[in-house]
Amino acid sequence: MNFPLTINQSAEVQGLLQSATRLETPCGGGDLAWHVWGQAARNPALAPLVLLHGGSGSWTHWLRNIKALAESGRWVLVPDLPGFGDSAAPLHGTDADAIPEPLALGLQVLLGDRACDLVGFSFGGMAAGFVAAQFPQRVAQLVLVGAPGLGIAPEKAIRLNAWRHLLEPAQRDAVHRGNLAALMLLHPESITETALRLHVDNVLRDRMRGRSLSRTDALAQALLKVKCPVHAIYGAEDALYRGKMQALEPVLRLAPGFRALTLIEGAGHWVQFERAEAFNQALLATLNAAL
Repeated sequence: MNFPLTINQSAEVQGLLQSATRLETPCGGGDLAWHVWGQAARNPALAPLVLLHGGSGSWTHWLRNIKALAESGRWVLVPDLPGFGDSAAPLHGTDADAIPEPLALGLQVLLGDRACDLVGFSFGGMAAGFVAAQFPQRVAQLVLVGAPGLGIAPEKAIRLNAWRHLLEPAQRDAVHRGNLAALMLLHPESITETALRLHVDNVLRDRMRGRSLSRTDALAQALLKVKCPVHAIYGAEDALYRGKMQALEPVLRLAPGFRALTLIEGAGHWVQFERAEAFNQALLATLNAAL
């Protein structure tokens, strides 16, 4: 089942789509959609690199990162997670704990028995941690990006405003801009037209309602079982940890294989979009440190 983009795609999106290969693996009553880059030019000595997007997102959460990662010699695979983007919903569940089984099946189909370097952003970070805990043979390295589920609440609750009841597109866009400012992006100038249009398109295709694990310590508990190297990259001004950033590393250290936490200055939650160049450099340095 396809859930096509509902907006006029930017040149940035169109260019990446034209260079991608689309693959599908089973998911629920339909398919899990994957976009793949760099397969022909990849360095076979490097593990495949799988990027998991955040909640109410799609592969476009990684819009400003894919090209640099593929050009580094990586085979980059980016799914629309079950229930988001172009992918069918999982058979059971509407939260991050419903993701590991269809994702692990897809990885087996696409990679065989080869382990990947798994990078998860926000909701996708929780899902990535669950995959690494439940299917350890699938993950060579785990990188958490702005992941919640660590049992740490911000000093002030983040309020996102409703928009579905609004009839005027301009009114909806104003609410979406406010929500991006409240949760996703630190600087007003980061809320570009591209950021807005990607966000609007993605939230319209979110069928995974009623998620609550992000407000628990579910990821922290899963990390206790993760044996592979674990790294973390967060925006230094991530709204999810506002006023509590000092509590982040002690929880991450619960992972037996924890290596390091990298903070990207001048960035909020959607760090890989807001500070793309700095993030790309940090991620590649992190992934390559063990080589």
